[in-house]
Amino acid sequence: MPIASVNPATGETLRVFAAHSAAEVETRLDLAARAFATWRRVPLLERAALLARVANLFLEQREALAELMTLEMGKLRGAALAEVDKCALCFRHYAEHGAGYLAEQEIATDALRSFVRHEPLGPVLAVMPWNFPLWQVVRFAAPALLAGNVGLLKHASNVPQVALAIEAIIAQAGAPPGVFQTLLVEGSRASALVADARIVAATLTGSDGAGRALGEAAGKALKKVVLELGGSDPFLVLPSADLEKAARTAVQARVQNAGQSCIAAKRFIVHEQVYAQFAERFVAQMAALKVGDPRDAATELGPLSTAAVREELDVQVQQSLALGGKLLTGGHRLPGPGFFYAPTVIADAPAHAPVRRDELFGPVAALIRASSLDEMIVVANETQFGLGAAAFTRDPLESARLIAELEAGCVFINGLVKSDPRLPFGGIKSSGFGRELAGQGIREFVNVKTVWIGA
Repeated sequence: MPIASVNPATGETLRVFAAHSAAEVETRLDLAARAFATWRRVPLLERAALLARVANLFLEQREALAELMTLEMGKLRGAALAEVDKCALCFRHYAEHGAGYLAEQEIATDALRSFVRHEPLGPVLAVMPWNFPLWQVVRFAAPALLAGNVGLLKHASNVPQVALAIEAIIAQAGAPPGVFQTLLVEGSRASALVADARIVAATLTGSDGAGRALGEAAGKALKKVVLELGGSDPFLVLPSADLEKAARTAVQARVQNAGQSCIAAKRFIVHEQVYAQFAERFVAQMAALKVGDPRDAATELGPLSTAAVREELDVQVQQSLALGGKLLTGGHRLPGPGFFYAPTVIADAPAHAPVRRDELFGPVAALIRASSLDEMIVVANETQFGLGAAAFTRDPLESARLIAELEAGCVFINGLVKSDPRLPFGGIKSSGFGRELAGQGIREFVNVKTVWIGA
């Protein structure tokens, strides 16, 4: 089956690629296995130098990389440039701090010497999504390559040009053949790849359904897997909050990347004392967003990535309204070419409505009134997901409770949830397990080897 690159702002097919055949995949798997045998022995400082060169090349090619993301999945031009910069920062972070993360750890025991060392595992399969087509890959690739592993990327089928560009840049930086390769294959082939003896571990960012399938395949093969899956992140607003800042941040948190983000805020839980004031600000700012061409610097909300994503979102909206949700703004596809959806706010939806129960990949927000902090925490935790949570309050006691009681992999107070190479990132519950980034991320795909030396 061919793999097509389609411009979501126009519906135009940009390029079509032939999927790799079984023989081509076999060749790449063999190359990865042979590359690992030598790459693992390259001194760590040399691997770090490669990452630094990759960072430089990302910055040198930032305009072209940003353009590819805008054309293939509709990312706003400014956001695309920022994503390239963040990727360069991540490569540089591991180039500078990776040795410290992987340093041997001396432990006092009854031995003459006992310590823990960290050794690479081998070829790692990365199944990555289209919504942050550079960043999602880089936050796997930078630590994995620095640790001495090699990477095989099965990227989302709608961003093949981005996938090939990443492979090309890493090779251009001087990586030996096979250290990082792209596999142009359909998603249905991922589980079979995990079963291959040459692949020792896997990581996936995507839906909980895709995560369950890959996790099952990895479990059958007894292979390590890291899963970063969906989210229905809560955004709590307490009476002590700076409402202007909270509303402004709420809009940004909901429509970043056109709402197509696992950590985008989706359920806005507001204390009844400030509900009316917050709702007025939030709805007005959502309704005023400029929707249009992602290449136009004035655009604030671009298209959704595919027609199928837009159709699924509209079904979730209409079901939520049919179940009693009140439409405050939006709620419909926008006419014309491309896959645009109006910024939408729905209030008073019941707990079983899609806008409160499911992950919504688009600019649709659920507004929920609560009478107390206790109720807000209960509502925030009612979802099956547990990726991120944000809360706005200027009360230290409230902050302490929220940090302790919100069921999420990360909690942000007075700011929107975001990833940072200096901090571990990942979720709980149906949002997956394992961590990316920081020291925890680089140690996910290493052998933590205990060494005991006696007399």
